[in-house]
Amino acid sequence: MNAGVTEHATVEPPLAAERPRAKPSTAKSWLKAIERTARIEADPHRLFADLIEDWAARQPDRPSLLSEQATFSYRDLNDRINRYARWALSAGIGKGETACLFLPGQPDYLAAWLGITRVGAVAALINTKLVGSSLAHCIDVAEADHIVVGRDLAAAFEEVRPRLKRAPIVWWHGGDEGETSIDAALADLDVSPLTSSERRDVSINDRALLIYTSGTTGLPKAASISHRRILNWGGWFAGLTDASPEDRLFDCLPLFHSVGGVVAPCSMLAAGASVVLSDKFSAGTFWRDVVRWDCTLFQYIGELCRYLVKAPASEFETRHRLRLACGNGLRGDIWEAFQARFSIPRILEFYAATEGNFSLYNVEGKPGAIGRIPPLLAHRFPAAIVRVDAETNVPLRGADGLCVACGSGEAGEAIGRIGTADGAGGRFEGYTNAAETEKKILRDVFAKGDAWFRTGDLMMIDEGGFFHFVDRLGDTFRWKGENVATSEVNETILECPGVVDAVTYGVLVPGADGRAGMAAIVTDASFDFAEFSDHLARRLAAYACPAFVRLSAALDRTETFKQKKQDLIRAGFDPRVVADPLFFRDPKSGNFLPFGADEFLRLSEGAIRL
Repeated sequence: MNAGVTEHATVEPPLAAERPRAKPSTAKSWLKAIERTARIEADPHRLFADLIEDWAARQPDRPSLLSEQATFSYRDLNDRINRYARWALSAGIGKGETACLFLPGQPDYLAAWLGITRVGAVAALINTKLVGSSLAHCIDVAEADHIVVGRDLAAAFEEVRPRLKRAPIVWWHGGDEGETSIDAALADLDVSPLTSSERRDVSINDRALLIYTSGTTGLPKAASISHRRILNWGGWFAGLTDASPEDRLFDCLPLFHSVGGVVAPCSMLAAGASVVLSDKFSAGTFWRDVVRWDCTLFQYIGELCRYLVKAPASEFETRHRLRLACGNGLRGDIWEAFQARFSIPRILEFYAATEGNFSLYNVEGKPGAIGRIPPLLAHRFPAAIVRVDAETNVPLRGADGLCVACGSGEAGEAIGRIGTADGAGGRFEGYTNAAETEKKILRDVFAKGDAWFRTGDLMMIDEGGFFHFVDRLGDTFRWKGENVATSEVNETILECPGVVDAVTYGVLVPGADGRAGMAAIVTDASFDFAEFSDHLARRLAAYACPAFVRLSAALDRTETFKQKKQDLIRAGFDPRVVADPLFFRDPKSGNFLPFGADEFLRLSEGAIRL
């Protein structure tokens, strides 16, 4: 282990754990967030690494980042950041040039990108789960001349190395693999504060990171993240979570992701708190780890909370001293059960996209809502919901050529106004690909010449002004003249006894308009098709009940628990392509019957009608 870094195996909780702090008022939460972000523009050359330097001076021995592999105090982290900054300078990585990080989720990961970006270089955070063409694509998109590769990821990198469009210099992390060792290079570098010339006049407007979309509908896109956004993300969440140096957050999300790698750690580091890094999520060990590390907060995303609710009881699940769970993707159907079972005093649900230009925060803790925009911030982050065509996904326009806003309770695409000269609206920093950037911009929305960011998410606003997520644009489909939200159907399926996991999507049917619903489900021994049919019939309209069911052993998801549907959609219900057992819903009886080659032929010929 490197000098100045404490090896770490176990952490004992304090003998007398304090009780969770009182829940702050809604107004106080917003004010704290505003206060923490108000000074960002005042000093445009003050970066997030400077916050770490300040905390290192104030509390050098307090843990900043903890994991099974190592613990960094604030002094350790600051020293390590300065080493990486000087490494980037010595390697000749110019301002605005990129270095790729292909590393496991350990404390040194944060130190690496904070150091590289501190001197004006850009860090591309490469998904460690990628292999083959997707991995090569992400490295190529970054156009980097240097890449830092973790020893455990050597095989995946070497497999794509010959295919790369450019040959980056490889720096091996965690041991010398016969080429340049980043560990050896860092050991010889100074940890003293950077001089003004070393800092290269970097400002908050400069690009700091490339973070990749999940690629659920194609190859990942590299979103541009500026220093300003890093500071804003850290400040907003530090304020809204009421973070203090006494807090310790459990982060088991990928560090190459915007939430797990930037929002979660930066919100705590901005407040002088500590972050526990776990390289992967495990429902079986989650609560034991939360208690063992004495955490006061944890970060969730996607279906993580549902996995915990479905997991067997743990002796640790209520022995924690958590005061808050923060994240996005906690659906309304399990919110209250999740909060009650695990004795979590407060949940802060939010909505954001890595490349998005606005965020929503459910500070009030209203179950099922993803947030609202308080009146005092409405002028700063204008957001709206507009009507879209369910088949083409194109926004609908009125006789004047402008988009049509949705009314209360009406689902449409959420959009955020892109910043204007008068300061209204959020920044959209786009992707490395200009054409992909332009696809996300909607123009002439409510006035000629205005521009808004397209989230690609269907939402609705209730009478209280709360936003509710409905579905991804394109996931909602039309069947028998009705719009069907896959998210609603999927929630209903997951509530059925014996269903362990499920993905719902629309499939084309010969001779029929629109798309029929299909669900791929994973079941346990208690699953019964008759009970399943009855469950759906009692909770869904006939047109919303899936016409096809595919029994799968497991379902593929991204590392942030997003469902991967495209392969399932392409395979459809063709028994020549799908090896899993298939069933179709008899519209007369409502029962699910086996669907094989004979049934497929009869359906194609029109002998079976759904």
